[in-house]
Formats: sequence, structure tokens, C-alpha cells
Amino acid sequence: MIKILLPIAALLSGIALLLLGTGLLNTLLALRGSGEGFTDQTLGLLGSAYFAGFILGTWLCPKLIRRMGHVRAFAFLAAAEAVSILLHALLVEPLTWLVLRVVTGVALVGIYTVIESWLNTQAPPDRRGQVFALYMAVNLGSLALAQQLLRLDSPMAFSLFALAAMLVTAALMPVVATRLPQPVIENTPGLSLRKLWQAAPVACSAALLSGLAMGGFWGLGAVYAGRMGMDTGQIATFVSLVIIAGAAMQWPLGMLSDRADRRLALAIISAIAVTGGLLMALLGQFGQWLLLAAAVFGGGAFAVYPAAVAHLIDHLKHADILSGNASLLMLHGLGAAIGPALAGAVMGITAPLALPLFFAVMFGLCGLYALSQARRGADRIVDEPAHFIPMVRTSPEVLGMMLEDAETAASPSGEAPSGAENPSDSVLSDAVDSDTDHAKPGSNAHDSGH
Repeated sequence: MIKILLPIAALLSGIALLLLGTGLLNTLLALRGSGEGFTDQTLGLLGSAYFAGFILGTWLCPKLIRRMGHVRAFAFLAAAEAVSILLHALLVEPLTWLVLRVVTGVALVGIYTVIESWLNTQAPPDRRGQVFALYMAVNLGSLALAQQLLRLDSPMAFSLFALAAMLVTAALMPVVATRLPQPVIENTPGLSLRKLWQAAPVACSAALLSGLAMGGFWGLGAVYAGRMGMDTGQIATFVSLVIIAGAAMQWPLGMLSDRADRRLALAIISAIAVTGGLLMALLGQFGQWLLLAAAVFGGGAFAVYPAAVAHLIDHLKHADILSGNASLLMLHGLGAAIGPALAGAVMGITAPLALPLFFAVMFGLCGLYALSQARRGADRIVDEPAHFIPMVRTSPEVLGMMLEDAETAASPSGEAPSGAENPSDSVLSDAVDSDTDHAKPGSNAHDSGH
């Protein structure tokens, strides 16, 4: 394991520092905006602006990275995010924050793209599962730990914004110091939504509806906890607990997803999330009991999208897997961009309790549709069953590593299929020849003319 960690330690430490700063900022803005008197509708729009930037960045950033190279692109994007963080504290005005949230979303997805394309070429084929699991653990662990930094000072003070900017800036140091060869990023064209729906309507609906719900949580979850009377430390624990429970429950729920009809498993997982949402609404006024509800909600909510990915892979031929999952990722992102604005509008019209009820409705629709499809008859799998892989939504670049890990796990020997002779050879090379192009020592995206 040490041999695996050493080459990628700089990348993992860089993303950990970056997500500590970004995770702190995301919750900090909700609390600061609430303290400044921003309406729930405005706070919801801020969450939507961030995810809109995320979607925009998936188109803009690959071109930027090809032009500048990985190291310079990482430095450029991290600097842009650090400046954006500080401007949030200096210019406390809703319209300015909306623009800054778009910039932050673009920068973060670009940084994810840099890190994940690097990991794709550095992870040996027979160790991709370990690298992928470690990368996801770093993601979730950093986001959970970032919430506890809220305890250091008041959200109304400048110091937390400064800390977030320093963490993002510190992420530059291990990454720009690395001597790893830089890979080349190629576009993975998405599958049309019509073909995606024809292949796996349950996966499409689960991706969209879970995006709506989770976008609402990331944008307004801390606001809801504050409206229920929690102080800053309790809000930090609330958000951390949702993330930790979500991470912990992906493994047992993943086993359920792999052993049962995937549609029925999605219905059960959605039911857990619905239960958590209803408990959040019922127990919101009872202090610490809200933390129990948060754990139930997180345990189910975080497993819906990975189960949808596995269900989609069940229904696609190998040649369409990467493009299909890129489209599913975009569909989930679209839901995440709409969710905060929609949930914020409902909260503003009714009451804060509308937020957990919004979660329950979204996951309830997801579960009911999956159940209705499961009752129609046996599920037909195109090639071979996929494996549930614990994950969170990041950039399209992670799909290559995640899907190659699934292929390795599915092979009888547990080894990479023949043809994956080096870290940059994709086992899905017949689908996307250039998804993980071999990086020649001393070359980078800029030098190669991309």
C-alpha cells in the first residue's frame, strides 16, 4: 500500500487541503448569509449558482487544462478560488455572491479534473479499486472535517474566510512541487438523454431526483439547522454527521444493491432517505434528536446516486458505459443546480420545515418509481451485472478510474483484464480509446499542442 501511496501522496494531500477550505466555505456562506438577513430564496439561489458553475466548468476547464498544463491550471484555478473566497468576506452583497459562487464552482470542477486525470494515469490497473476508495475517503473525510472548523470563530467574522482561503492556497504547494508526468485530457462525448432514458429510466430518474435533493442539502442544510435553533458548533456536527453516515452506509447498502434487484434496492435506499427527511421535519424542534435524523438521512441519501450508476452500467454495452455515465453525471448535476433554488423558494413561501419535506418528496418519488419498475418483471442486464462502488459526484474524469475498477472487480481472477498492460491503458479501450491516454515522461498538455 505504501508503494501505491507515495506517488499520489501529493495529489491526495492537495485535494484534502482544498476540500477543507471549500467545505468550510460552503457552510460558512449559508450561515453568514443567514446572519446578514439574506432570504431563504436568495440562499437557495447561491447554492444553485455554485452547481451551475460546476456544470459550466465541465465544459470550460478541460480546454483550459489542455492549454496551460496540469500544474499551471491547478495553480490558476486554486488562486481564482482563494481570491473568490476573500471577496465573499469583503463584498457582502447577494448579486456579487452569486457571481462568486459560479466562479467557485467552475474552479472546483477544474481542480477535480486535474487531480482525477492524474490519478487515472498513476493508479496501476490492479490497484485502481484501492486508489479510488482512498480518493473517495479523502473527499468525504475532508468535507466532514471542514465543518468542525466552524467552531473556531463566528461566521460573521473575517477569520474563517481567511482560513478557508489559506487552506485552498496551501493546496498549491504539494501539487506544484510534484514531478509526476502530466496526462492528456480528452473529451468523452455524452450519450443522448433519449438513449439514456431508453436504456435505464430508473437510473435517470434517480440521478435527477437525488441531485435535486442533495443540491438542496448542500445549499440549505446548514440554514435549516440554524433555523431550528442550533448554534454554530451544533450545525457543524449536523452537517458532518450527514456526511459521515452517508460514507459509512454506502458499503452495506452497496451489498444490498449488488445482491437484489437493483430497482428494489434503490426503492429501499430511497425509503431510508425519506425516513431521514421526515424525521428531520418531526424532530427539528428537539435539539440533539435532529442529529439522529441527520444520520438516517445521510445514510440513505448518499447511496442513491452510486446505486443509480451501477443500475445504468447494468443496462449499457461496454462501448457506451463511459459516455452514458458522463451523461448521468450531468443529469445529477442539473438536478443539483435546480434543487437549492427550488427548495429555497419553497422554504421562503412556507417555513424552514419545508426543506426536509422537500428531501422526502424527492427521494419518495425516486423510490416509488423504482418500485413500480421493479414490479413490472425481472430486470434485464445487457452484458454482466455491475458492482456498486461507493462514490460522490466530482468530475467526469473520475469515471475512467471508477469504471475500470468495476471491470477489474468483475473479472474472475480479480486482476485487470488482458489489454490493460500499463497504468494508462483503459480496460474499456474499445469504448473510448483515449480516456486515459498514456502520459510520456516530460510531456504535458501544453507541450503536446493540446
